[in-house]
Formats: sequence, structure tokens, C-alpha cells
Amino acid sequence: MQSKVTKMLIREEFNRERVEELIREARKHGPFHALSHDEREATRHEYLAHHAQGQDLWVFGYGSLLWNPAFHYVDCQPARLFGYRRRFCLQSSIGRGSKERPGLMLALDRGGSCNGRAFRIESKKIESETEILWMREMISGSYDAKMVRMKLPHKTVSGLTFVMNRHHPRYIDKLDMEATAKLLATGEGHLGTCREYLMNTIAHLEEMEVKDKYLHQLASKVQEIDDVS
Repeated sequence: MQSKVTKMLIREEFNRERVEELIREARKHGPFHALSHDEREATRHEYLAHHAQGQDLWVFGYGSLLWNPAFHYVDCQPARLFGYRRRFCLQSSIGRGSKERPGLMLALDRGGSCNGRAFRIESKKIESETEILWMREMISGSYDAKMVRMKLPHKTVSGLTFVMNRHHPRYIDKLDMEATAKLLATGEGHLGTCREYLMNTIAHLEEMEVKDKYLHQLASKVQEIDDVS
């Protein structure tokens, strides 16, 4: 399965002014919970306070980070994370959703395990690259930055990932496969469609020889929706 063409996130767009512009734009269409710059930076500094100085930082990616991390890294390896699973449980009204065509995004929710990629940021660039990463992942506070253990092909390392904040207003706890597929079939925003996001995730996992049953089931249901419409 080949990757679908989609708008790429560019690291140069991740700056304070651009983030604040995105928040203002989102709020034109209704309530949008977002962290202030100071709140966002506080969560970053809180996480980094527990990271050993002088050590490189591993970051686990499970969705769009697989093909579009936007931060600089010096190594990338297949990785498996235990205790969390990939699930469409985050409502999206910007990016790949809008007020007219709301969508869903992947998040790491509790239970099971997840295959993805681990990216290694060298120690001297942790400050600059995590600043980019936090502006990418923590605009709304929908995730919690968490230190986790991830299994690489030849070793197990500790590192960073972003897990679902279950207290966030955009968290969707219970949504069956049919309802999930309907939102993926129709969701669209300025970054593209949820359908592209789903298919890109599948394609890049397949490049790693990983078949995610949950994602493939959703892709089949999205195709069934297309066949009926």
C-alpha cells in the first residue's frame, strides 16, 4: 500500500506567532481549549527536568510522526510500546477536521501495545527540538508528555511519548467502529483529510512490516462507506 499525498508539517511553521494564529483561527468557529505559551512551556520543562542531562532523547511516534516528525533526529528505529494502544479517540476541529467536517485523530490510549518508530534527538539539540515538538503536539493540551520504556530491535530504552489526556474535552471514550469510520470518511481540515491520515499511517507501518488490525478494519469500513455513497 503506497502512502497518500498529504500536506506536510514544516518545522519553520512551528513558532509562537504561528501557534497563536492557529488558536485564534480555531476559536472563530467555536470554543477551542488551548494551552498558553507559558503553560505549554511549563509542561516541557517539567518533563525535561526528569531527563538525564547529557543523554540523547528517544521519542516514540505512532501516527503522523511516522512520516512527518518535523524535528531533527539522528537515528530512527522500529519500536514497540507496552501499556498503550493506538486509537482514534481525539476529536479534531483543526488540522484534519473543521466545524463543518469534524474528524478524529489517533492517540495512545490505555491498554495493549503499539508498534511505531523511535526517533533519537542528540543531547545538544534537545532544547530546540523539543520546543518544536511541544508546539506540534501540545497546542491544546490533549496529550500528556510521559516517560515510557520502548523496545527497539536490539535493546530497550526509556524515552518520551505523548499519551491521551483523558480529562481533555476532546477525548472520546466510547465510539464504535462504524461511527469512527464515518468520521474518518468525512473529516477534513487545512492539513487534509482523516482518510489520508489513516492510509498514511497504515502505509508507513507496512513499510516496517507491521500490520495494525484495528487500522485495517477501519480502512475496510471507510471503503464500504465509499461503495454505498
